[in-house]
Amino acid sequence: MRQFLVLAHDAPTEPDFSLDGLPGAGRLDVLCRCVTSALLLSHDIREDSRVWLVLGDSCSVRFEGSDIRRLNPDERSTAALIRGALEEHEEAIGHMDAESSPGVFVSRRGVEEVLEEMKEQTSAENTVVTLHEEGTPITDLDPPTDPIFVLSDHRDFIEHEADLLAEEGDERVRLGSERLHANHAITVAHNYLDTAGFERY
Repeated sequence: MRQFLVLAHDAPTEPDFSLDGLPGAGRLDVLCRCVTSALLLSHDIREDSRVWLVLGDSCSVRFEGSDIRRLNPDERSTAALIRGALEEHEEAIGHMDAESSPGVFVSRRGVEEVLEEMKEQTSAENTVVTLHEEGTPITDLDPPTDPIFVLSDHRDFIEHEADLLAEEGDERVRLGSERLHANHAITVAHNYLDTAGFERY
């Protein structure tokens, strides 16, 4: 299982945003691109992948590649799935999920609780990999069996997040010599795993 945890700092936690102004809705466009980069192939779905969006450290939206329906490449339809999840936010009790549509779940979890849940849902071989431009080159890391890639949206990790990842993370890596958009970083991470560490094409 490949998991991606995207920490969103300005994204809405209420469904009262317009699908016509996603960049102005806390850069929700960035999160939508992250979801599609993590789950979509050309005319197919990565069924072995899961994406968590943590919004404002108080709300999480989870996308399951094995169960997702109505996920399309455009940002607007992905944003509609996120908005639908937020509309069901009140139905989520404690840390229990509420399913808003097939393969899309919402819960009242912050980053610490989500990270713990991600580690519990995979094997004992899971590896928490923080994607950061100041990390070691990813080519120095053997491809993990059950990776949990953690990355930030258009902003840097805040102090609380950085401290948590320093404590809970196994690796801190960079994907290249240049800073990448979050969705592009997810694509590169997938390619790294697809090619057994850029060795098999």
